[in-house]
Amino acid sequence: MATFEELEARVRSLEDRLSRVEAVQEIQVLKARYAELVDARYSRAGPKPPDEVARVADEIVALFTEDALWDGGERLGLCRGREEIRKRFLDPTLRFTLHYFVKPRIEVEGDRARGRWDILAPITFADGRPGWMAGTEDDEYTRVDQHWLHSRMKLTVHFMVPHAHGWGARPADP
Repeated sequence: MATFEELEARVRSLEDRLSRVEAVQEIQVLKARYAELVDARYSRAGPKPPDEVARVADEIVALFTEDALWDGGERLGLCRGREEIRKRFLDPTLRFTLHYFVKPRIEVEGDRARGRWDILAPITFADGRPGWMAGTEDDEYTRVDQHWLHSRMKLTVHFMVPHAHGWGARPADP
């Protein structure tokens, strides 16, 4: 029969494991909400009206810490802090996107976590051509007031090509 101290240690261990599992699930929900909102700026006909895009941009920045870093690379730019991130999302650069974040790899340590996601997105370029974008996103998260938020997000685009080209040979970027 286990001693009281052994039972206490087992309960603490189970609580720690459960806390990490809950954190991973909350981070997955956070990332799904981010994708949903980024895509909500568009309809099949193109960007939604500016007032609707502004409302969505406000919701997007609420998913980030005050001092967050959003790094879209050379193509999409670098934003520091919520206000710069909000401005970035006020200006849709495409006519349509549908983000799929898959294969999450999330590691939690206390109130901080790191994650890596693969991303695939059918897109419509600003000129109306259909395309594909694929890459990886490396994120850092911080728990603030019991809620997980993005504190750093770095997108690495592996390809962004018109649909007609596929992704075998890389043509000049559009």
